[in-house]
Amino acid sequence: MWRLDKAILSQFDFLSIILIIPLVIISHWLIGEVVPALAQKQTAYVAIALLVFIIVFFMPIRKMSWLIPMIYWGNILLLLAVEFFGHARLGAQRWIEIPFVNATIQPSEFVKPALILMLAYLIHKNPPPIHGYRIKEFIKLSFYILLPFILIVKEPDLGTALVLLLIGYGVLFFIGVHWKIVATIAIFGLILIPVSYKYILHDYQKVRIVDFLSEKPSYHVQQSIIAIGSGGWNGKDKENATQTQMRFLPIATSDFIFAFLVERSGFLGALALITLYAILILHLLSLSIFNKDYYIKVVTISISFMIFIYMGVNISMTIGYAPVVGVPLPMFSYGGSSFLNFMILFGIMQNLITFRYKDMYDNRGTKSFM
Repeated sequence: MWRLDKAILSQFDFLSIILIIPLVIISHWLIGEVVPALAQKQTAYVAIALLVFIIVFFMPIRKMSWLIPMIYWGNILLLLAVEFFGHARLGAQRWIEIPFVNATIQPSEFVKPALILMLAYLIHKNPPPIHGYRIKEFIKLSFYILLPFILIVKEPDLGTALVLLLIGYGVLFFIGVHWKIVATIAIFGLILIPVSYKYILHDYQKVRIVDFLSEKPSYHVQQSIIAIGSGGWNGKDKENATQTQMRFLPIATSDFIFAFLVERSGFLGALALITLYAILILHLLSLSIFNKDYYIKVVTISISFMIFIYMGVNISMTIGYAPVVGVPLPMFSYGGSSFLNFMILFGIMQNLITFRYKDMYDNRGTKSFM
């Protein structure tokens, strides 16, 4: 196990942790106002995620890089298990039952860190040339992105699959792909949009798009907009936050928690939350841009993309600028799987950054591995 000394600890990225803490505290406060029992569960989720973060942080990830392909293919096997042995809910087969403990897991959630690690591993082994990856390398990397995407789309879970696709190709384009490949994908993407709508999307997904494009928003979005509008500049106290307290606002602790926040804390609260996310995203981008280590570049840019996508889609959804999909507000909405995923990714990131110069300290006589 790693042993920290002052020289190694000085590399730890404290700013990202400082920015996450207020998100957790405010989320717990809001959830506790609506359903105190859920706040207690969320505390348990945070405690478990913190424990996992510590475990991941102290793992010698670079020395165990040979395990990364096994982790990726293990997650692919879990997605295949969903196809044949999965547990169905509300018309979707996304879960696997865990024997003897009366619980289920959703493998599609754990594919995200597995894919990010796999891309970091592959890009580290074969960095892009000056003008970016050519077609052969691009197809090879695309295979690792498209395989879990197809398996998750079949569940069906289009929202998670699209997030995975955007993160995967976002990483590749950021790291470097030849401009001809980017242009070709953009053209084919525009052509495939109408084809996908007609032949690939399920009926309920088409309904969501039609509701989004119609002049009158759906009931969920209407109540969300009312809650946001009623918050005003400073928000309302608990007793006067009627949209939430009288249960007009649906899923106030999860999908529509942003509307709940604005009803309670107003425009200033919304501005503070978005500012926190913006600082965190820009900080992660800076870590990626000013780092030559491809492990760190890929992991930090992936986390920043994931936070941006989740935040952008969730907030746009609550104000009627995006279709209603089950995308949580990152590290803010109620739920354990999403928060645990982010803590795993931040644990990986902190490990790669903090112990990057371990060998240098070892050469100076500081014993840091035991």
